[in-house]
Amino acid sequence: MPGEVGFGSLLGEKGFFAHLFGRSPSGSGRKLLYEDDLPVVLLNGGPGMGKTRLLHAVRDHFATEVPVIYLDCRKEMYAARARTEPDARSAATEALFEVAGRLRTWKGTGGSFTFPRLFPGLAVLATGVRQGTAEAVATEVERYEQIAQRRRAFGLRAGDFWSGVIQGGIRNLLMAWAGVALGPYPAAVLNAVADELIKRSAHRGRAELERIYGAYPGAAGQPKHGLMNLAADFHAGGEARRPAEDFLFRVLREDLEADYASASGYMRRVGRPGLLLDHADAPLGQGLLRAVLADRRDGQRDRTVVVGTARRADGGEFLHAGLPPDEVEPPAAFRPTDGYPATWTRRTTGAPGGANQAVLADGVLQLRMPYLSGVQIGEETARLRSLGAPTGGANALRLDSAVARLSSGRLHSVMRLAAAAKSFQMPPDANDRDLLAAPLRESGAAERPVADVLLEELIERELPTKLPAQHEDHWLDLLTHLSIAHDPECADVLLRHYQQGHVDPLTAAQVSRLLLDTGWPRCERHFIGDFGLRQLLLHRLYGLLPDGAAWNADHQLLRDHYPPEPAAAADLAASLPDEAPPAFRSPTAHHLNHHLVSGGVPDVVRHLVRRLPGRPEAWCAELLEIAQAPYLLGADARRQRALGRVSMEGEPLDVTVDRLLHAVWLCEERTRPTGEEMAGALTTLLNLLATMGFDGAGRLVAATADWPGLVANQQPLLRCTCTHQMGRRR
Repeated sequence: MPGEVGFGSLLGEKGFFAHLFGRSPSGSGRKLLYEDDLPVVLLNGGPGMGKTRLLHAVRDHFATEVPVIYLDCRKEMYAARARTEPDARSAATEALFEVAGRLRTWKGTGGSFTFPRLFPGLAVLATGVRQGTAEAVATEVERYEQIAQRRRAFGLRAGDFWSGVIQGGIRNLLMAWAGVALGPYPAAVLNAVADELIKRSAHRGRAELERIYGAYPGAAGQPKHGLMNLAADFHAGGEARRPAEDFLFRVLREDLEADYASASGYMRRVGRPGLLLDHADAPLGQGLLRAVLADRRDGQRDRTVVVGTARRADGGEFLHAGLPPDEVEPPAAFRPTDGYPATWTRRTTGAPGGANQAVLADGVLQLRMPYLSGVQIGEETARLRSLGAPTGGANALRLDSAVARLSSGRLHSVMRLAAAAKSFQMPPDANDRDLLAAPLRESGAAERPVADVLLEELIERELPTKLPAQHEDHWLDLLTHLSIAHDPECADVLLRHYQQGHVDPLTAAQVSRLLLDTGWPRCERHFIGDFGLRQLLLHRLYGLLPDGAAWNADHQLLRDHYPPEPAAAADLAASLPDEAPPAFRSPTAHHLNHHLVSGGVPDVVRHLVRRLPGRPEAWCAELLEIAQAPYLLGADARRQRALGRVSMEGEPLDVTVDRLLHAVWLCEERTRPTGEEMAGALTTLLNLLATMGFDGAGRLVAATADWPGLVANQQPLLRCTCTHQMGRRR
């Protein structure tokens, strides 16, 4: 199906989710994975990796066979509902009530569910209503009565949990306070509500209330004390609420467990129930994940399959007890291409206080979202191209390569770019970024350039959870300017310039951490470490002001920050360290990199010619660093210049170095095909340069022996993390 590229091994009849739920999409039984100690499954990947698409697909494939509920934890509606009664509701309780309400009306195998254990916990919270009258409390309680008992054709069935029909019971009780403001008597009302709930429970129900609410902190086995303590914690607000909210999530799972484990459930129920938490790194999602992970770490066992999404590569800071990223031991993980793990064991070793002090990550199994391969990207672009007007075979191949590079293999980006490319004609000698201007029409929306759509979806809708509110409106603008930065130092130069006057400006270290938290990768040579995202931002930077004025201004700002000549000759020859190499061997190379982009080609050529004698290895390294630069939009003469088709005046050495600079610059930008033509040009130019008789010329060919082969195979000359990832997806 469209949008499910790469998910086949997960969603199929014998795939991972079929065994996790114990039921296939067609309804056949499947052997259950992981027995009674279930991991929380996190779909892990940054923006555009298809996490939401996969959750939707899981819901659509399995929700008719097993009870699967999808929640978007980033939706504002849960917090909005809670704000109407801030002392009686929270985003978490509203989400739990929503889950219970949907399962109460579930019409799949086994029928609907009830939540008689959850109902009392929600009911006692109602005593915190804003209006503070018996009528308001009764109305709030009645919201929850629907989940307490199963609806039958002739009304509500009492069942064996309640001694009678629960509906209306609390209202009748509270009518004794009708017309009275409860300000002086809130504890009395809470006491009366708790008493009534216990009084209306049948023998089995009372035993369950004692088992569950009697275990609440401070209850000492007394369910009434547990209910009152839970309400007191919740009404205290702030962090004090968390134990109450966590406990109510446990109670919801207890209700599901009791239904499945009952005699009738054994006959009626199949598989496992599931809760799908989209955007689970939002505060609501983190709270729900933290609760279930802590419960299972502490020994509670339930059969509810919890699947969440995580953008950060290690699953999220909250899973690791606040440890810095370089000290984190990642959770168990697998990739769809490797097949799913048949067994999973909770990691409990190494916790200083024993298993119950282990980090929450030990209860997680990460499913790392797949990057699409070159073959998969080609198939998807071909599928969408078949829906558009024919554009010619050569144009189709050119568009395929552009989609592959600009998407970084991210499913969502592939689909958006391929949709925009289906009727797009690439200009002659085009840059991949030309495709970003192609129009894309979304269903029911006006036509917009595909770059604008992707930036909205990947950046503006995927703000970091910890981004301070005062920076939300200009987050995209900051990243746009940072697209030309190579390292934290030059990122800080740009940030200081564009945050002048801000009371609490962001630093490069903070932005880097926020990008990491959002799931964007790091690269040792590029501050924006994802190649596709960087191209989107560069495209936007060029268009911020007419004629690329913002582009030029930013490059000139960084050019002027770095000295045009090294402080000492040793700067150029300094070798890169084994770990975390700098983007440049010298400030001069950094200066010339930005000067090259902002119109300084003659100065760069003069510098390279002057530095050539006697130092071919270091010279080649500096050439690559200077040429790892983007090229502004518009006509691109680099290919023609590299091939000698542009008339140039000067000494043969100067002309040859100029041509070589443009050839390397073209190859290093990675936004145009190179192939055999440029490989041949490099060979010719390097051989020609080696015959020019300067000191060290004989070592030049040896120092660059692998360049033509790399270029012929579309591989980078100067490797870094993001270009390495591009090579792996070819």
